[in-house]
Parts: sequence; structure tokens; C-alpha cells
Amino acid sequence: MKRRSKKVKYDPDHFGESAKFKLSLALFYLKGMNKINILLLFAIAAYLNEVQASSLLNLGAEFHKGRREELRSRLKDSSAALVFSYPERNRSADINYEYHANPDLYYLTGFTEPNSVLVLMKNDVIFNGIRTNEILFIRGSNPEKEMWDGKRLSLKDAPELLKINAIALTQNFEKIETAFLGINKVCITGIPKGLIDKKSDPADLSNLLSKFMILVDSKSLHLDSYQLGKLIRQMREVKTEEEIKIIQKAVNITMEGHKEMARFIKPGISEFQVEAAGEYVFKYLGAEDVAYPSICGTGQNSVILHYHTNRDQSKPQDLILLDMGAQYKGYAADITRTFPVSGKFSAEQKLIYNIVLEAQLSAIHQCKPGKAFMEPHREAQKIIQKGLADLGILQQGEDPSKYFPHGTSHYLGLDVHDPGSYGRLEKGMIITIEPGIYIPYGSQCDPKWWSIGIRIEDDVLITETGHQVLSGPLPKDIEAIEKLMEEKPVYLVDK
Repeated sequence: MKRRSKKVKYDPDHFGESAKFKLSLALFYLKGMNKINILLLFAIAAYLNEVQASSLLNLGAEFHKGRREELRSRLKDSSAALVFSYPERNRSADINYEYHANPDLYYLTGFTEPNSVLVLMKNDVIFNGIRTNEILFIRGSNPEKEMWDGKRLSLKDAPELLKINAIALTQNFEKIETAFLGINKVCITGIPKGLIDKKSDPADLSNLLSKFMILVDSKSLHLDSYQLGKLIRQMREVKTEEEIKIIQKAVNITMEGHKEMARFIKPGISEFQVEAAGEYVFKYLGAEDVAYPSICGTGQNSVILHYHTNRDQSKPQDLILLDMGAQYKGYAADITRTFPVSGKFSAEQKLIYNIVLEAQLSAIHQCKPGKAFMEPHREAQKIIQKGLADLGILQQGEDPSKYFPHGTSHYLGLDVHDPGSYGRLEKGMIITIEPGIYIPYGSQCDPKWWSIGIRIEDDVLITETGHQVLSGPLPKDIEAIEKLMEEKPVYLVDK
């Protein structure tokens, strides 16, 4: 006997006027929708509300101030640390690439403009009549250039916005000499390369670096280009609670993009169309950019580890490997899924896929505090070697790097390949787990395995007692993937 659904009584008087109107409108539309569409609608609405709330997620000046204080506590007496901005990069003629800030400088200041440098000192100094232990040199306001290139942070506003009391113009960097009395060691993360020397701009990075080297020579300062990078790596590899929340948001956005691509894939679709679908969802949900160039490889391209061309057309028998991540508030997500273009895996594809999935799940199980960073990789290698040997693709004991040539993990944060020590796993670290099998056309095995490229990648937070898979809700077993691919697109629909 079919059970009748219990009717729910809605009382509009429990809501405000605006909510009453929205509720009435929603109920009007819901009457003509089936149960699956209604559930899907509510799921999307809940997610969009979450995205709207997450727009309030910002690290804030106090976070960056805390990072500077932590770094300062690790510096030795009578030393200073300098972190330069990245240079602007020319694309062609008079067109530059969109500027990408030095993650170290952003981590310590929240500042994202070019032609700047942070000077951090262990001890207090007097600079421009101000007692301070940190100075940020910036370009400052320029109404004429701002008309062309956008607003710049001014000398007036910078101290309050950045919580740095000593701000100066880059073109006046030589004034730092008075603050270097008693300084005998200067630590840097490296000299930026590929500079464009704008002779007409006294505040460009090339001019700034020239003044810095004159200062080092004139005062016979000891220049250390190793220690500062090591200290910042140690800090950045362990994420704060604020950073974890932002990375989780980047992961959430990325998962939505991958789900939409799965719904969108069909035989004959081009790699660039799938790429466009995913990146559209990323930006629609608030990502400012992709975290790295998207990898969308179908057929033989699925076995190319860093394939970026994304121009080929898919065939029904192909797999398509999608390694794509969103960048949100400067932080990266990095997720890979592999889908059958037809919507169904072939028998051979299933066998290879399940080896990779088993390797990934076993590697994730190794993600615990105190474990060696390489332990997940060793676990993945062991399972892939055995699985391929059982299928006759490898000999027993043969090196699996023939078809699994990369590492299983890297750190994740402001950079998709974030810096770290690669020692022991600690609470607060976020790493990827991404084993794969890639069998190129013409390999020394049965041709039925050729052109199968499969990678499965998730982002994993190391917790106090184990781990949390931040991208865990994204389907990855065969049944769940094939079911997802039966769904209709959610974001790529006519409005």
C-alpha cells in the first residue's frame, strides 16, 4: 500500500514581509516540481547561502600581524628579514599578466601590490622618528596611474589597514640605512628574478633591489638567503584555524565545479568546454581564480601528468582526467577526479580505477601525526605495484614508477605546492593524497590497457588523532561517479 505523505502546514505570519513574499513565490514554483528537483533546489540554496556567509571569511590584519610576531620571535638578535614583492610579468608588447603577489609577503602583511618590500627587525629601531620593529615600503598613491591600473594603498591609509606603524615610499628605500644601525645580519628569501627595469619609474622593484645591494655592500652586512626561507616554510606548513576555514571553502567550491563537470561530460565534448564548465562554477561561487592551470586530459592526454593544452575532443571510449582547483582568498584547493566520457567505465578501466582507489584510501589511512611525510606514498606504491602485477602489466617486484612516476603528496596552502619540511606529519598540516596510474599508448603491455590514465586526489587535514578529508563528500567510487554523471547540470542551465 502506498503511504500518503503528511501535509505540512506553512504559516506565513511566522516570517517577515520580504520572507513571506519569497516563501509564497517558492511554494508557487515547488507545486510543479518533482521530489528530486525539489531536493536539488534546496541543496543548491543551502550551498549558495553557505557561499554568501563565507564571503565574510577574511584573514584580517590581526592574523598577518600575528604571523610577523611569530617570525620575529624566531629571528636572532641584531638581525633583519626582508621579503620582496614578486615582479610584474610581461605577457606581450605592453600587456602584463595579471599580478600575483608573493605568498610570503601576503602571509606576513596581507598586502598584494607590486614594487614593495617588508623589513622586519628583531629589535626596535628608530625610523623617520618612529620607534618600530617593522617597516613596509609601498608605491603609494598616484592618481594618474590609478586611472589606468586601479586603486593603490596610500601612505595615509596603510598603517591602520595593515597594522604596521612605519610605512614609507619604495622610492625612498635608501632611508632604511638609519634603521640599520646595529644590524649585522640580513635574511632574505631570495632575490626576485626576471625583473623589468622601468627607467622612468623610481619606485620599481629593479630600482629597489639596486638600493638594497648598495646598502648591503656599504655596511658589509652578512646576507643570508637560506634561513628566512626555512623559518617561513616551518610556519606556513602548519595552518591556523583561520587558514583551515578558508582552504575548506576553496575545497567546497572546487567540489561543486567537479560535480558540475561530471554532469556536463558527454561523448564529443571538447576538453576546453569541460574546463570552461568547471572554471565557470569556481568563479560563480566566489573564487577569484584557478589555483593553477587546469588539467583536462581525455584519451591519450590523460596519461600526461601536467597536460595544459586542453584542446582535444573526447571519444565515447575515453576517460577524462580533471585536475582542477579553485583559489579562494589567496588559498588553493587541489582535487583530481577521473570520469568515463560515456558515463560508464569499461571493464579494463574499472580494474585500473579500483587499484588507484585502493591505493588512495590506504594512503589516506596513513595520514596521522608523527607519521613520516613519505609514508602515504610508500603505501600507495605497494598497492599499485601489486595491483598491476596481478593484471600482468608489471612483473612481481618491478618498480611501479614506470606507470606511477610521481609522488603521492605535497603540502597545500597559499601555493598549490606549498612549502614545507617534508619531515613528520603534524596537526594542522594540509596535504594532498593523489596516486595515479598512467599507461601510455604503445606501452609494453596488452594494448587493451593503453591510454588509460587515472588519478584520484583529495585534500587531507592532519588532525590531533588522525585526519579529515576536506574533499571527502566528492564522489570517487565507481558506482557513485556513474550515478553523478546521470544527473543534469545544475549551474550550466538556461536562466
